[in-house]
Amino acid sequence: MTTAQHKIGSGFGEKSTADDVLTGLDLGGRLAIVTGGYSGLGLEATRALTKTGARVVVPARRPDAAREAVAGLPGVEVDELDLGDLESVRGFAERFLASGRSIDFMIDNAGIMACPETRVGPGWEAQFATNHLGHFALVNRLWPAIEPGGARVVSVSSRAHHFSGMRWDDVQWNHGYDKWEAYGQAKTANVLFAVHLDRLAADRGVRAFSLHPGGIITPLQRHLPKEEMVERGWIDEQGNVLNPEGFKTPQQGAATEVWAATSPQLDGMGGVYLEDCDIAEPAPDSGERTGVKSWATDPEQAARLWKLSAELTGVNAFTG
Repeated sequence: MTTAQHKIGSGFGEKSTADDVLTGLDLGGRLAIVTGGYSGLGLEATRALTKTGARVVVPARRPDAAREAVAGLPGVEVDELDLGDLESVRGFAERFLASGRSIDFMIDNAGIMACPETRVGPGWEAQFATNHLGHFALVNRLWPAIEPGGARVVSVSSRAHHFSGMRWDDVQWNHGYDKWEAYGQAKTANVLFAVHLDRLAADRGVRAFSLHPGGIITPLQRHLPKEEMVERGWIDEQGNVLNPEGFKTPQQGAATEVWAATSPQLDGMGGVYLEDCDIAEPAPDSGERTGVKSWATDPEQAARLWKLSAELTGVNAFTG
């Protein structure tokens, strides 16, 4: 089977920063929405985009903390959004649509990782609900504002999609829970979302991408006990990062999502999974966790997930 998952030789790599990939671009007059754009990678993406002249809207579950984090950045505004609450998603989308503005770059950056079993909404597993369903509903509700003929939607996934494909017989983990496999399923869903959105939206000139940002120590690890991070060799007993060279900085981690949203090198492309500021190769049969697993780019599974997500959220911009 042929695949578009092959490197294009972008000239960037794992050490490139968000500022590096935006060098020479003028994004004045363009508008980005960056979910979670006030912490970790999201904050670095917000900072880099504002340096190029873009305006950035930051939807935030903790708006007061977000305003403090982005204070001093030009052209940034904060609004309230809880991705685990579909009424909150609807409210944010309605407020934004009422402003009459268009969206050039939609970066679905916010997420939770490896949390204890948690239920939100009508009993949905929190990682699937927050990382995927919330963003699914948000993009579909904002669809009237997403600029035709050039806008991009970027779904921040993870190499953790290797941990699990879609568990179609128990998507909500009602029969036993594993926090890492649940995270893996949610990250697979992020990739599949971009695959099908790109198929639906390409004719309108809107393209979608997913990506692995890299291994970075950020607040995303907030649900992990220190003992587990020590056991994994990420930090020592004092909380110091071990093997710093094995992790990206937040500035490097934000690079691929910003490159996905803005790079002219990706013009005419879409529906692909990226890593280290390039298109990723298919995952090798060796089991090494690099590249993208075939279960995450399968168009039939992508269509199936879209249908399920529309049924669960009651939102689908592509009906009728």
